[in-house]
Amino acid sequence: QVQLVESGVGSVQAGGSLSLSCTVSGYTYHRLGLAWFRPPPGKEREASGYIDWGGRTSVNESVKDRFTISRDNSKNTHYLQMHNLEIEDTAMYYCAARTVWTPLWYDPGRYDFWGQGTQVTVSS
Repeated sequence: QVQLVESGVGSVQAGGSLSLSCTVSGYTYHRLGLAWFRPPPGKEREASGYIDWGGRTSVNESVKDRFTISRDNSKNTHYLQMHNLEIEDTAMYYCAARTVWTPLWYDPGRYDFWGQGTQVTVSS
């Protein structure tokens, strides 16, 4: 059974930084493409960033200057590092994994496995 478990401190003041991690079990980790999603208010999940098997990343244009995604294959873990956080970044963040590559890294329907979500709250 594949499991994705997120962790990370959930509250920070505006302008601060936060790092989320997601550890995967039950699958050959280095074959997975990995991502982070969050739902904007009133919308479906939106991709923040993606990292493929070879470590190449794609980041949503809206956060590319502030968010970084990385992975550590030795720990079966990928990370979302967020800097200069804004109140609008407050959301539930979900990690996701997919087994088949497509160019549509931003499409939540292309992912096979999901974490349970972790709340990030940015306060003024």
